[in-house]
Amino acid sequence: MKQSSFGIDTKGRETTLYTLENEKVSISVCDYGATLVRFIDKKSGKDIVKGFDDIHGYQSQTSYIGASIGRTANRIGKGQFSLNGKTYQLPINNNGNCNHGGIEGFDKKLWQVKEAGDDHIVFCYLSKDGEEGYPGNLDVRVTYTLLDRGVSITAEGTADQDTLFAFTNHSYFNLEQSEDIRHHLLQVNADGYVPDDENGMGMDEVRPVAGTPFDFRAMKEIGKDLDQDDPQLHVARGYDHFYPVQGESLRTVAKLQGGGLLLTAQTNQPGVHIYSANWLEGETGKYGIVHKPQSAVCLECAWHPNAINYPDVCAKPIVKAGQTSVQIIQYTVEDA
Repeated sequence: MKQSSFGIDTKGRETTLYTLENEKVSISVCDYGATLVRFIDKKSGKDIVKGFDDIHGYQSQTSYIGASIGRTANRIGKGQFSLNGKTYQLPINNNGNCNHGGIEGFDKKLWQVKEAGDDHIVFCYLSKDGEEGYPGNLDVRVTYTLLDRGVSITAEGTADQDTLFAFTNHSYFNLEQSEDIRHHLLQVNADGYVPDDENGMGMDEVRPVAGTPFDFRAMKEIGKDLDQDDPQLHVARGYDHFYPVQGESLRTVAKLQGGGLLLTAQTNQPGVHIYSANWLEGETGKYGIVHKPQSAVCLECAWHPNAINYPDVCAKPIVKAGQTSVQIIQYTVEDA
């Protein structure tokens, strides 16, 4: 493992970039936000994730690029939930809802490195009782492990009170380093998708994908139906929707193809949120590449949005006191 300075953050703290590599891939991660900064396929020479050259880009951006997200990824309606008969209020930061953990979620924390080797690194963070309104202390470990041709991201949350934990990694993928992802092919292993309300909140409903622009059961160009006159595409400016995927063990939820590469996303979480980067703000990132809207796609392995508040959603991201929730995400590449 190699390490180098990634710059001084706005609080005057030194940040560090760690690089794990083998003959096929190179993975670089930063302690700020436990962030995936680079994912390089050595055969093609392509870095397939968006990012920035140093800490300043990550601190100034608002798109969660590459970051670890928590305590809960995605939205919680009105920032409120009840647990064991008590109601909790979280910060409102997205159209009347709480999104991606609050004002200062895991993406804005400086994580501690507790263990590192040639093929793995462990980031740790203690989210204290009351942080962003969540109950209980949650001891979190995010482990990046180098795979033969990819990376495994394992998030473990141990609670001392009943609380919520719904992790995701928010990497933006472009397998071609191209200006948009319309010609990338996408497959999602789901028969249904969750529609959004007018505020971008995933609803307590699963609609069949058949006959809609949201049908990715077979490989399809992302841009094929992106401009259809569909209310769900209008409200999100594109794809920004959760797909529940059957099963509970580690399984393939989505595949992305482009630039001669095939990316596979696997998880033990309830599904995957497909986001076509509709709200990127045009920042300049690594290699001088401008982060334009729809210039990447996120395969956010995740839980149903607002699951804690929906009676019809069985899988709740609750961690019981004294227990540990283990949530796994794997991204691997191969030649297409």
